[in-house]
Amino acid sequence: MRAADRYVAQNRRARHDYFIEDTIEAGVVLQGTEVKVLRQGQASITEAYADQSGGELFLVNANIPEYAASARFNHQPRRPRKLLLHRKQMNRLLGAIQRDGITVIPLSIYFNERGRAKVELGLARGKRKADKRQAEKQRDWQRSRARILRAANG
Repeated sequence: MRAADRYVAQNRRARHDYFIEDTIEAGVVLQGTEVKVLRQGQASITEAYADQSGGELFLVNANIPEYAASARFNHQPRRPRKLLLHRKQMNRLLGAIQRDGITVIPLSIYFNERGRAKVELGLARGKRKADKRQAEKQRDWQRSRARILRAANG
């Protein structure tokens, strides 16, 4: 199985809207029906973020839809889900949130080699409009440069 096959949900917009300064892998507490829906690849994390509550981090606003084949024991689609981190990592994240005004956003949800659901968290700082325009100019230049080099070599 390739690494790309394991991804359940990705937040592609995050890299456009934020400067990602660092990434951390975290476990997530899920119910049984949530895991089944994730294995089907039906999650959305575009509006999700991590927030602190009682000294712990929770994944807020992540949408994991209800499992269609379940009769009674379904989960709530947008409930807060506890993130599992080492104490040192947790303290570092909480300090960054309080001190620097950094947002913690999920970049992707995937299953690791052992079949456990993991969330890749990014320490993000918001981009301004000018930053977004600059990044787009850079991308366009890289694209046209590659096109010119291909034409010159081929």
